[in-house]
Amino acid sequence: MIRYIVKRCLLVVPVLLGATLLIFGIMELTPGDPGRIILGNTASEEEVQRLNEEMGLNKPFLERYVKFITGLLHGDMGTSYRNGLDVAQQIGERFSKTLLLAASAVLLALLIGIPCGVFSAIRQYSIFDNIVSVVSLVLAAAPVFWLGLVMTLLFSVKLHLLPAAAVFNKGTAQILKSLILPAFCLSGNTMAIVVRTTRASMLEVVHQDYIDTARAKGLPESDVRKRHMLKNALIPIITAVGLNFGALLGGSVLTESIFAWPGVGRFITESIAAKDTPCVLASVVMLAITFTLINLLVDLLYAFADPRIKSQYQKARRVS
Repeated sequence: MIRYIVKRCLLVVPVLLGATLLIFGIMELTPGDPGRIILGNTASEEEVQRLNEEMGLNKPFLERYVKFITGLLHGDMGTSYRNGLDVAQQIGERFSKTLLLAASAVLLALLIGIPCGVFSAIRQYSIFDNIVSVVSLVLAAAPVFWLGLVMTLLFSVKLHLLPAAAVFNKGTAQILKSLILPAFCLSGNTMAIVVRTTRASMLEVVHQDYIDTARAKGLPESDVRKRHMLKNALIPIITAVGLNFGALLGGSVLTESIFAWPGVGRFITESIAAKDTPCVLASVVMLAITFTLINLLVDLLYAFADPRIKSQYQKARRVS
């Protein structure tokens, strides 16, 4: 298992190199002059050229890319073109907020999606199953921006129950209150996926012979559902949640924009608009590392959910 973890961690290196090289090339091809963006339209062409030369922006593409990677290996993510602040510090302040939003969205999707999927499978073709299927289909098809605007109009403008924008300077209670709308908005699509995946996985195991055997032994129905049905249906659910959690970290741009949530997604869009290459590259690196770690955690959870997978790891270790 340890050898597998080390191997997966080493695979992060080529992934990061490929992702950063691709983003670096895209930012290089986009129109706009960083020196002009920093100094403004009133600056002369000589001043712009002088600033670009001071920042090393006139050097060849590969030389600047190698310089960025070298600095990254030493923990230096560079300095923002827009405000001259340390990029790592700016991302650190925003990444925790994005992680809070994504984790809250996944938690809501699990707390609501798994029970609904389980009861839909157990009561197949019932009224409850039909309602859950229709609601999950709507959530899967609803665009994030539409869902966010509808929730803002209903709960903020009409009912005045929840704030329409994020508030981080009025205590923990206000932060949690302002988290509800963006978390529910971001969790909509993931919740639909969890419901449908749980229902499909449960339907595959609900009529298996070992379920009938467990009931014949006299086990309570709640134990049969938790220990035999749900546990054997966890692998597809873990996969769906893991992949969506990684996607939520980088795909929450619209949600953060609608609810003025100061996260990494919104930070990336602002940096792209200003052609702030160090901020964009550092954000991509952080998201790529986090996504890789989440995938590694998902693989490890497989072993705990299914003992057969754990035995395969141990067998491969003995053979090697």
